[in-house]
Amino acid sequence: EVLLRMHSVGICGSDVHYWQHGRIGDFVVKDPMVLGHEASGTVIKAGSGVTHLKPGDRVAIEPGVPREMDEFCKTGRYNLSPTIFFCATPPDDGNLCRYYKHSASYCYKLPDNVTFEEGALIEPLSVGIHACKRAGVTLGSKVFVSGSGPIGLVNVLVAKMMGAAAVVITDLSASRLQKAKEVGADFTIQVKNETPQEVASKVESLLGCMPEITVECTGVQACIQAGIYATRSGGTLVLVGLGPEMVTVPIVNAAVREVDIRGIFRYCNTWPVAIALLASKRINVKPLVTHRFPLEKALEAFETTKRGEGVKVMLKCDPTDHSP
Repeated sequence: EVLLRMHSVGICGSDVHYWQHGRIGDFVVKDPMVLGHEASGTVIKAGSGVTHLKPGDRVAIEPGVPREMDEFCKTGRYNLSPTIFFCATPPDDGNLCRYYKHSASYCYKLPDNVTFEEGALIEPLSVGIHACKRAGVTLGSKVFVSGSGPIGLVNVLVAKMMGAAAVVITDLSASRLQKAKEVGADFTIQVKNETPQEVASKVESLLGCMPEITVECTGVQACIQAGIYATRSGGTLVLVGLGPEMVTVPIVNAAVREVDIRGIFRYCNTWPVAIALLASKRINVKPLVTHRFPLEKALEAFETTKRGEGVKVMLKCDPTDHSP
């Protein structure tokens, strides 16, 4: 293990949800819990068995650490391990604090040209990498991203990086769609009160064809329906957003057109990839951060996120260090 002085911690929708509702699905907050799982910091002490890190190293933290070498770990899908430790998922504490201890194998050294803030953004970026891999985005793909929150935006970034020829994105908010344009979306659709079929036909007319791939980042029933209608026959719909447990969808439409519906759960094996992309400047996540607060103003930061202002709110845990 390593002991870290925390630096930058991003606030996620799930953090806000636990704070407001005390549960997400089967994960129920029963005891006080530290929030935060999008984080970076500096090693101040390393355990005797740790060879790849030393005090002073700047690291990005992968929040999910398997507790045992089970069948999922053996096949490289450790994110599915049922006993995994995960920051800020009850009952496991997160890392929105000044000092934090974590498994050294899940702390990754940041190159000098990658900032702490970028290090913290690897966590949401990883969701995009994992989703686009599961979706099979490749050279020339036409992609529809549903929802322009932080996760929709990282999916735009990654899809373009992986060779997508055109990406169309939807949202209710004009300002969020503007941000999507900034990070590389080719087309945006501001949804008002269209039916799912109408949204699907707008997607098709903007792309000039139906997309082979849809990445659904809202979890909203109508959006999942639109995702099925929009996806080209033989294509893939990846469900990233989490909404109600039971959702009514046109499953027969998907079945008879051989639309593959895939889920994702967090990510695995994405930190090295993300660090390589950030270090080589192949991907720019900096526009995602719109607000910064010191740790003392955590409540204000959470309120800002809850109101849906900006995109990514970042907390600064080290009062002495002003580097990004």
